[in-house]
Amino acid sequence: MNRKLKVYLDTSVISHLQQEDVPEKMADTRQLWEMFKNRKFDVYLSTVTLREIERCSEPKKTKLIDYLNEIQFTTLDITDDVVTIAEKIIDMGILTKKSFDDCQHIGAAIVSECDCIISWNFKHIVNVKTIKGVRAITTLEGYKMIEIWNPSVLLESEE
Repeated sequence: MNRKLKVYLDTSVISHLQQEDVPEKMADTRQLWEMFKNRKFDVYLSTVTLREIERCSEPKKTKLIDYLNEIQFTTLDITDDVVTIAEKIIDMGILTKKSFDDCQHIGAAIVSECDCIISWNFKHIVNVKTIKGVRAITTLEGYKMIEIWNPSVLLESEE
């Protein structure tokens, strides 16, 4: 039996469950969410994700929490190792200090040996610069290689 993929979700995935202004992304996210509800993947998120959701205004915050309650997931703490990776991302010029939460998302996924990071954040996470930089960090630091995909790519890989 094949093991389930360990997927790390950043906050953008959860928020796109209700992103009426981008119906294609919302549809793909909802289709993926059904797979999460059916436990097709091992889902991970971090305390950063939960903190970002807590910062949302109502009624969005309650709706996102309701969505999370529909799936089984593991919450990852932000450890010293995660912060070290996040700081390396900044030191290498991949992202800036202003994007420290995004760096921590990436660090949490790397340290916990997830197979992939799933995000709709093309500006900071799902782009060539970040993908190449993360590959360099995982190689230099001796961590397992990690993929960075948007939800549509994960859906395509399961067809």
